Amino acid sequence: MSTFRNRREFLALAGTAGTAGALVLTGCGAGSGTSSGSADGKAEPKRGGQLRALFTGGGEAETIDPHAEALAIDMARTKALFDRLVELDGNMAPVPRLADRWEANADATVWRFTLRDATFHDGKNLTPEDVLFSFGRILDPKATNHFAQGLLSVIDLKKSRGVGKNTVELQLSRPSAELPALLGTLGTAIVSARYSDPAKPIGTGAFRLKSFQAGRSFVAERFDDHWDGGAYVDELRILSADADARGNALRAGEAEYGYEMTPTFARTAQADKSVRIIAAKGSTAHAIVMKCDQEPFSNPDVTLAFKLLADREKLVEVVLAGQGVVGNDMFGKGYQYYPQDIPQRKRDVEEARALLKKAGVLNKPLSIYTSSVANGFVEAATLFAEQAADAGLRVKVTTGSSETYFKDQLTKGVMGSHRSGAMTVPTYINDRLLTKSAFNASGWRREDFDATFAKAQSTTDEAERTKLYGQLQRTIHEEGGLLIWGHPDWLNAVSSRVRGVKEAPPNTLDSARFDKVWLA
Repeated sequence: MSTFRNRREFLALAGTAGTAGALVLTGCGAGSGTSSGSADGKAEPKRGGQLRALFTGGGEAETIDPHAEALAIDMARTKALFDRLVELDGNMAPVPRLADRWEANADATVWRFTLRDATFHDGKNLTPEDVLFSFGRILDPKATNHFAQGLLSVIDLKKSRGVGKNTVELQLSRPSAELPALLGTLGTAIVSARYSDPAKPIGTGAFRLKSFQAGRSFVAERFDDHWDGGAYVDELRILSADADARGNALRAGEAEYGYEMTPTFARTAQADKSVRIIAAKGSTAHAIVMKCDQEPFSNPDVTLAFKLLADREKLVEVVLAGQGVVGNDMFGKGYQYYPQDIPQRKRDVEEARALLKKAGVLNKPLSIYTSSVANGFVEAATLFAEQAADAGLRVKVTTGSSETYFKDQLTKGVMGSHRSGAMTVPTYINDRLLTKSAFNASGWRREDFDATFAKAQSTTDEAERTKLYGQLQRTIHEEGGLLIWGHPDWLNAVSSRVRGVKEAPPNTLDSARFDKVWLA
């Protein structure tokens, strides 16, 4: 729901009406439809102007505490103000940020990160003590809302230390070959050792805070001493607005960037010269989960049968309006550790019917628990229920509360709707497919699987580690409860005068990153 109450209020927050330095866009300029980034041409970036970016709001739950970020709008704001040691590229591989380079000992229990020369907003230089303070804050047991606490619990802070002026040595409680990638995930930004009040952030980011009001607005100015050269725009405003309001504001020249647009908007925007769509192809995942710890899905033949019933092409065409690619029942298509050599699963109704008959499931009614909490959930569940009827199954679609759906899904029903944003394959497995995973919606619990994952995490040889992750993915493909039918395109929109926005999956370095964006 939009958090501004009327057009006048939005214009005031956006800085369009009567605000000094505001840039009013009238929708003129070249470029329309889906962009591959070529619209930037060979023109040189230039400084100046104000960029207004619109995201789905979270009301009073919004924060600029970089260790408590949970919403996309939080992440955009904290990315502007702070940096991480490491970020993830479009393939979910770690790339340097505040850490210029890193190295591990032979068994991946000790990691050394060399820091680049960076300056905080208060003029102080980045030191190893700032890094250790940041991790201490993340791991503070009194903090219950720090997302990365579980992921970084492998760090033994008591044994970790600074080495000289620009090196941090992290001692781990167990081997972790994936530590750099973990440091590029949500909630891992580096703050100053002088940071004590989230309302007064001290970061090294490309922008410095001017004002913030949860559920309303965020204004930041360029930080000229940023280690990566500083931003091009003078001022960044990040505002809360629902999907329709984002589209309308872009078309009216009242905003320059809209995050997570709908497939319908993307399709209609192809004929609109005032906006361009920036599409990161197939960068998220939509699925139907089957609970492997409950009948009938405790029988792998049944989960396989349901996977064979899915008409994936039709689901992508109808539910995603063609804005995506078919899935193959494994997370992370195109990412590091995704086994590309596994053949695409095809629809086979006859084989599915035979497996279901063998398992004695054909005449038993089943239901899919879904919700309108995410675009396409109800539509996908309804269409799949129709497809399952081709094999003689009776599948009922049951809708639950959008406010509590993801929590309720863990305990309600034997099938449910599921989606995931971009993350590394190991992070997805860790969060959703281990016996003790907090978000194990498919009820997949196998000790041998857990053991192989632990082995992969501690394997320093990249080829062997890739092989182990491929083994895990193959097991899920054949026996697991994930029917990943599609990978939607990640759709953002920009004014035709915006340059420098890249096709980046969410949760990666170039997603919702505005320091390299400029106005033509």
